[in-house]
Amino acid sequence: MRFITSLLTLSQFVLGSLAMAAIDLVLPTENQRLFSGEPEKFYMYVDRYFDDKHTQPWEGGSYGYVRTSMRLGDQVIQTKFHEGIDIAPIKRDKAGNPLDLVCSIAEGKVAYISSISGRSNYGKYVVIEHNWDNSPVYSLYAHLADITCNLNDPVSKGAVLGRMGYTGEGITRVRAHVHLEIALKLSGRFSEWAPKQLNYHGNFNGMNLAGADVAGYFLAHKANPNLTFSQFLASYPAYYKVTMPNSGTIDIATRYPWLIRSNTAKASSSWEVSFSETGMPLAIFASDRRVTQPTITMVRPSDIPHRYKTRGLLSGEGKQASLSTDGKNLLNLLSGNFPSAAPADKKQ
Repeated sequence: MRFITSLLTLSQFVLGSLAMAAIDLVLPTENQRLFSGEPEKFYMYVDRYFDDKHTQPWEGGSYGYVRTSMRLGDQVIQTKFHEGIDIAPIKRDKAGNPLDLVCSIAEGKVAYISSISGRSNYGKYVVIEHNWDNSPVYSLYAHLADITCNLNDPVSKGAVLGRMGYTGEGITRVRAHVHLEIALKLSGRFSEWAPKQLNYHGNFNGMNLAGADVAGYFLAHKANPNLTFSQFLASYPAYYKVTMPNSGTIDIATRYPWLIRSNTAKASSSWEVSFSETGMPLAIFASDRRVTQPTITMVRPSDIPHRYKTRGLLSGEGKQASLSTDGKNLLNLLSGNFPSAAPADKKQ
């Protein structure tokens, strides 16, 4: 188990040496109203049709389960997960086209450009790779009208990447915005995992980028400029934990060794992986529990069926849960345990 020992040691080194590594961060447009307590002027609303009523809640442009209303008993819940935030324009021309420039949120390099709008629900989009905590963390800027950067360009904080637009499925000129994500790359072998899927974007397919709470990180970072991204993810509450047999390698931990939280380097029988309710991997612990297949070992009790709170990754309700097909596929993707059937393409 030499790999396990080295990975645990590397994780402990990274967490210890980079705890105070500050990130210089800025919002991607001139719209700064996230910081002034005006969310209705920061987020781009969505059109919501429910119970024969049309509303335009700004909440639909925020991160999380904020779309597709459904009545469940005496509750109304939102069942569709929005993986980033939609930032509204503050400048338009006489025809209503947005004029806002879109800039990199931090220093990094251009990792990917998708310049053909019809090849993704993101429309035209750019991905920037940042070196945060000695790990590749990605910011994604979608629905652009124009892209002015080039692949592999180094970029500084605030460097212009393009202009806001409304490319991509379901976006109109009225609802023009930039969709921003901050994400981890789940796998370095996404195309192998989903060989039958039409994939123009390789490892930068949206399904392979796990988005974090963007606005939550900006607000927390403003309050504490020394807050690293790994520390922010460590503050997430776990919604469920999966214990899986120890095969010696977890692919995602090779990019993000700070996910390994065990204090011991001894050989373990299994790994226990903690997930947020959206399927974001939060921590990996060495475990002595013996399992022959991935097994749910903790779930947060809920009065709503777990499938509505986990993007369908879990089935069951209350204190009982099991991995759905999509949940098993996600685990295979981040662990590197191929082959596996892939779920349907995600929508924005």
